[in-house]
Amino acid sequence: MAEARMSAASTTAAASRFRLRAIPGLAGPAPVIVSVTILAVVVIAAAIAPLITTFTPDQVDLAATLRPPGTAGHLLGTDSTGRDIFSRVIFGARVSLVPPLLVTALASAIGITLGVVCGWFGGMVDAGLSRVVDFLFAFPGLLVAMLAVALFGRGLTAPTVGLIVAFTPYVARLARNLVIQEKSRPYVEAYRQQGFGNHTIAFAKVLPNIAPTLLAQCALGFGYALVDLAALSYLGLGVQPPTADWGVMVAEGQDALVQGVAFPVLFPCIAVLLVVVAVNIVGDYLGDKLSGRVAA
Repeated sequence: MAEARMSAASTTAAASRFRLRAIPGLAGPAPVIVSVTILAVVVIAAAIAPLITTFTPDQVDLAATLRPPGTAGHLLGTDSTGRDIFSRVIFGARVSLVPPLLVTALASAIGITLGVVCGWFGGMVDAGLSRVVDFLFAFPGLLVAMLAVALFGRGLTAPTVGLIVAFTPYVARLARNLVIQEKSRPYVEAYRQQGFGNHTIAFAKVLPNIAPTLLAQCALGFGYALVDLAALSYLGLGVQPPTADWGVMVAEGQDALVQGVAFPVLFPCIAVLLVVVAVNIVGDYLGDKLSGRVAA
């Protein structure tokens, strides 16, 4: 038994020592470093897409359809119309990543504000806003986005607005519950005794203390938004062809699957998977580090 405890202790110590400092101020286990690297590569590649791609994303070549990866300069092969998959994945990152980021930022800003107001002031304010949040909880994100598309037409704007409306209640409810727990702590009363106003205590003192948990929720929300928008594009309700988008690429690659060719669908799916997993890992780690659960 003692040997088992010593072995477990040594394993824990070894794991704690296995930390890399690849970026100033960010140290962590290997999955975090790998995730940061993946996100950095994707963002940089999307930003300099014209410089690192040989073909334009919409360049059709019917004489070069469904060429396998590495053929004739096509790093990831070509799709059923001869377009270069690598170029479409890189340019598609621009369309696939910016709207989810916008959804996450706006839904978080609105949700955190509502949650802090409800949790701090309570009473009729909390009752009224909570009923609105409860009403919005009844509608799944995809359903709200589809309703927005039905009202305002296909494209990116309507689904983005719909998902902002759908995701806001989740952030608001979490922020409200955290504030209710936090405002009963002794330091809040100490700030009151020092003469600080309610708004100052709620937003300048309490909010930073609950920010780590909210950050993890925001990272999770980004992943959901990315997948939902890709799904809408796959269904033909979001980004419209021939614009390069990961969801559109999956939809367009279905015909190739019938012929036994998987790579037109495989690579955009891998891109979605890698980004979602990387964002969640980094978000969880940063939340733990900011809250003090991870050593600096």
